[in-house]
Amino acid sequence: MVDSTTVLWGQTILYTVYVLIAISIVGWFAYSVTKQGKTSTVSKTFFWIYFGALVVAGVSLHLITLNTIPWVEQDINRASIEADQQFDIVIESHVFILPDEPMVVNCNEEVLFDVTSKDLTYGFGLFRPDNSMLMQMQVVPGHRNDLLWKFDKNASYTIRSTEYSGPEGFQMIIEDAVTVVGCA
Repeated sequence: MVDSTTVLWGQTILYTVYVLIAISIVGWFAYSVTKQGKTSTVSKTFFWIYFGALVVAGVSLHLITLNTIPWVEQDINRASIEADQQFDIVIESHVFILPDEPMVVNCNEEVLFDVTSKDLTYGFGLFRPDNSMLMQMQVVPGHRNDLLWKFDKNASYTIRSTEYSGPEGFQMIIEDAVTVVGCA
């Protein structure tokens, strides 16, 4: 699975370039209508070619980056994927109740986090050692809340609530709650 940090940087660069090109048409129009002296009009043909190129580039950009998002293929094929490990986690009264601490995950195995809330809506997020988020989901009481993930790097991850659940929610952090082992 491609690391989401790499994907984010790549998409940030591509989409920034695309947006700057799209904004250029607004600047071009603004320059044309505020220019002193003789006015120059842009031919309709040139405008529509430029506009069409932006549409094609935008759609192409979405199609190209679609499969770079690490969890898309996993979500599409979810029904046919069997989890190698499953962790049943309960949240109640602003406390994560873990089956093991730390939860040890083997590299490149499908892991299912099945999280149940007994009282409020919470978030369940795994955070890297640099405090960037690896993945997260909303945990709603009375509904199935599970997340399938494949880890491909040795690391220890922190669990945090990513959803506002009242004043006590900011304390919902378990350092080094998930440890991935066995990666080269």
